[in-house]
Amino acid sequence: MPTRGNKKKQAMPIKKGPSQTLEKLKDRKITADIDKTIAFIDEILGVNVDLTIRKFHVFGQYDAVIIYFCNMVNPNVINLDILKPLMYMPPHLQGKHIPIDQLKDVLHNDALYHSDCKYESYLSMLIESILRGGTLVAVDGLEEVFLFETRSIDKRSIDQPATEQVIRGPREGFIEPLGTNISLIRYRLQSPDLRIETMELGLRTKSKVAVCYMEGLTNPELVKEVNARLSKIDIDGILDSGYIEQFIEDNHYSPFPQVQYTERPDKVVANLLEGRVSILVDGSPLALLVPTVFSQFYQTIEDYTERFLLMSSIRLARLIALMFSLIFPAIYVSIISFNPELIPTEFAVAVAGGRAGVPFPAVVEVLIIEISMEILREATIRLPQQVGGALSIVGVLVIGQAAVSAGFSSPITIVIIALTTIGSFATPAYNAALALRLLRFPLIIMAGIFGLYGVMIGLILIANHLLSLKSFGVPYLSPLVPAEFQGMKDLLIRGPLWWMNKRPSFLQPVDTDRVNKQSFEELEASTTNALDPKNDKNQQGG
Repeated sequence: MPTRGNKKKQAMPIKKGPSQTLEKLKDRKITADIDKTIAFIDEILGVNVDLTIRKFHVFGQYDAVIIYFCNMVNPNVINLDILKPLMYMPPHLQGKHIPIDQLKDVLHNDALYHSDCKYESYLSMLIESILRGGTLVAVDGLEEVFLFETRSIDKRSIDQPATEQVIRGPREGFIEPLGTNISLIRYRLQSPDLRIETMELGLRTKSKVAVCYMEGLTNPELVKEVNARLSKIDIDGILDSGYIEQFIEDNHYSPFPQVQYTERPDKVVANLLEGRVSILVDGSPLALLVPTVFSQFYQTIEDYTERFLLMSSIRLARLIALMFSLIFPAIYVSIISFNPELIPTEFAVAVAGGRAGVPFPAVVEVLIIEISMEILREATIRLPQQVGGALSIVGVLVIGQAAVSAGFSSPITIVIIALTTIGSFATPAYNAALALRLLRFPLIIMAGIFGLYGVMIGLILIANHLLSLKSFGVPYLSPLVPAEFQGMKDLLIRGPLWWMNKRPSFLQPVDTDRVNKQSFEELEASTTNALDPKNDKNQQGG
């Protein structure tokens, strides 16, 4: 007898799933015998409580069967638009015998009320249609079955986007069903040039993915590259657009996002009109936009719905907050540790008094408080909404004050970390703010070791990395590097709409014009003060 240690492990037999079975039967067609069709479907999908297989008679003459998942369809459509017209012969055909070779045409043209009906003969396609929420009707004697689009799944109502709220702008956001999201785009972009191509990704989920672009405006090479990258994705399941983002981005190891996501239909339409491509996934409320440049992550919808002077100042404040969130703690550590002479004397005395009794060097103190803030922020996000607000208040007020009172941290450090956190909140894009939060820690460590030299080295490395990034061939810092005059009008400030008469040249659109500058000049030239009290006509009318 062999000892226990010498026993060989026997390989367990691998039970192949439906996907492998369908792969084997992808070229197999159904027969005219509905019993064989029922047996095949029952073999693949039989162990499901919600699978409905109901036999009936077409016009009281031919055996038939209807198959669907009861929780994925609208029962009224099944009963009134499919079953009832199939079981009751139309009045103008009553008393007539319909031969089997004419039955398909009679059902399609005279009996069925459902508009979305097609024929199918491949068994694998039948299974995929039922899994998507379709309904199958097979009639004994016909070598093709009827497939109806009857999918009806409960969904949440269209509401204001949770992550991109605005004061002035539309209040509608994407939801999970792909059809609803496409309708929201078409509602705002009623153009015959809008093109929406679909494909299925995911070996098992068969998720429907839509690629949206403007024909005659978007560069065809960009559309071809997007489709090529999507077609090469080979994964079991696509559960969200974030899966696709991780596959199609150019640099997979960069902390900076190279694909922008949004849940606003108006933002998608605005980017489509610039010449970008949008990718939507069935089941995800977030659309992807490619290509992406860094300047998109600190721009908002309100930058364009409000007047340019006001929003230019707000955008500059947003940029200052962005820089605060990256370098403020590192500069504080380097000055406190290496160059305290750079601080004014009165302020230096106050800082030294606040730091008296703190047992840690500045770099360790800042790192501890920063890590604590990140943990607190993550806990606030993950907790239920009713508890999360209370936790944030407790964390900021109680824990911060207790840390200062216990001599664990200095007051100036708490102020610096608070300003840094507020600055990261001011960045509109969550994924871009997350990248800056991540890079903050190596900058703090380099500042603690090398002082201001370490901060500058870190910033040079970050800038060099940004210069090397590309999104679908577009330099990440466009239109700053390489410099482009038209793009500069919408970079640091937001120029007037009539100034930005050209689309971004780095997208290489087919149609470059978006504002007729001559029409604006004519508008200004023809403007009159119709209600000016100094006008002679108004005085006569009065």
